[in-house]
Parts: sequence; C-alpha cells; structure tokens
Amino acid sequence: MALHTISESVYVGLCRTYMIGKPQQVAIRRNLIDITELLKQKATSKIGHPVQMFSGSLRDGFRFRDSDVDIMFWAHDYKVLWDFSQATLYSTQRYKLILSDSSESPPGFTLLWLPLETADRYVLSSCVRINGSLCISSTMYRDYMQTLKPGSTVHGPCCSGREVGKIGRVEMEWDYADCFVSDFWPPSASSWIDRCHSWPPPHVVDDIIRSGCHFVAIGHKLGKHADNEWRVSFSQAEQKLVHIDPMRAQAALDDLQVLVHHDQGVFVPVHFRDISWEILGICQQMTGNHQAALYSYRQSLRELPHNKIHTATRQRIQDLH
Repeated sequence: MALHTISESVYVGLCRTYMIGKPQQVAIRRNLIDITELLKQKATSKIGHPVQMFSGSLRDGFRFRDSDVDIMFWAHDYKVLWDFSQATLYSTQRYKLILSDSSESPPGFTLLWLPLETADRYVLSSCVRINGSLCISSTMYRDYMQTLKPGSTVHGPCCSGREVGKIGRVEMEWDYADCFVSDFWPPSASSWIDRCHSWPPPHVVDDIIRSGCHFVAIGHKLGKHADNEWRVSFSQAEQKLVHIDPMRAQAALDDLQVLVHHDQGVFVPVHFRDISWEILGICQQMTGNHQAALYSYRQSLRELPHNKIHTATRQRIQDLH
C-alpha cells in the first residue's frame, strides 16, 4: 500500500510540480530546440564559432527541475575521414582534416590523427606520436577544454559543472562534450544499414547515413591506447530515430485500445485495469484525440483503485476541459 501511495505521489509530482507539461507543450519545446539549432548552425558555420547540439531531456522537450543540460560542441572546420580518398571532397584551405584509424582499437573506438599535421594550436597541443602518426589524445584534449570551463570536473567524455540559469535563477548542472564530426557513416557500422528492412523507413535511414557521426573524448578502458582513443557517438542518429514513424506508433495505439476495451482478464489482470485505461488515455491525449482520452480516463475511475492513481486521473480530466 505504501508503494502505491509513493507511486501516485511521484506521478502527480512529475506531471505538476516538475512541469513535464502537456503533450503540445513538450512538442513545442522540442520544435523550438530543433529550429534554434538549425539557425545557430547556419550562423556559426560562417563566423567560425563551434556548432552545438542539445541532447537528453532538454532536447526531448522536458523541463525537469533537477535535470542537467547536455550539449555537444564541435568545430565546423574540422572533418574526420574514414578513408583518405574522402579528402578530395574538402578544401584544405578551409578545413583541417583528421583521419580515423581503428585498426588497433576495440569496436566503437578509434584513434584520430592528423595526416597533414596542420591544426589550430589548441589541437596540436593535445597531440601525441603513435606509430609515427600525430594523434589527437582524447585525454589531453578533454583536459585542455576543461581549463576553459572554470570549476568544471571531468565526467566521462564531458566537462561537468554547475551554474545559475538565466531563467528563474535556478542552479543547473551541465555536461559539455567537446567532440569532432564526420560527414560519413562508419564503415564498421554498415551492417546496420542492411538490417533496416522494416524499420526505420528508407528515407530516415538515408538521412541518418548522410548525417555521419561524432567522436567524443573517451577511450576504452581495456584498449591499447585507452588515454588517446575516441569513442564513436551516434547521438544525432538516436535523435532522428526517436521522433519518427507515426504510422507504426498509431498501429501500436490501436492494438492497445482493442486490448484494453475487449480483454476479459486474460492479458490485463483486474488489478491492472485502472492503470491500463490510464495509459491508454495518456497515449490518446498525446496524439490529440481528447474525446477518446476523456473516455479512457473516466473508465479508469470506474475500475477498482488498485494503483491509487485516481487523483492524477481526475487532474488529467480537468486539464482536458
């Protein structure tokens, strides 16, 4: 019983106290982040400032009071190549080229070296010689970036810290990951493309492949060059996958609706009926079907209160009126 009470308190707290917001609000926040990033990337590519990409709950449209701010940064004029033949696509007067070498690294990790040995001073100061090649050390690069963020500490591939935010003067934690970008999909991950027969859709796969990947400053603990390796990051691909395929989502919602409406206790036990109607209502509300959501919430109230969610259900009904 105590667990049920705690569950309801957490549920109500997340929906009201910590302002998850209504589905429309979450969607608007997510779109604002997308538009802001697009505009900033257009501008920064011309003036030489680092490109940034939000991730985590902030990017997904949530505003939890205790969430940290996760941002990836990279210089637009550095490009990582998987094969030196790709260098013909870039002007060496505009771009500094980096070559990936994963021959001595565990899967998902690689060394990054400068084939032309030209780079900005801060990058060159983070380089070491490995097998005769001038490699960018992930540890040295991350440590240098940390010096530019007073009061920060190293947390995985990120520099982490706390500061008072501009909105509400609330102290916020942040994780900044300084990385490099490649416009090409890793050859070692090419099998993923071949596995995408039914999901995600072909146009999404093409978009992900064209977007390439990133390299964050952390090596494999058991790698031969643990202090100098970089980890391949698919954060951008993950973000594209999160917000796609509404038809498949609608089909899943239809199946859930049939199950909750017509199940006779075979798949949905009696003590889960109230929360099953509640989940169905939340999904319907998120898709904008408010009439169906109201019906589901009211059905939830008619069930025995096994999960103690009636207060939260009534609040959702009130929000829809």
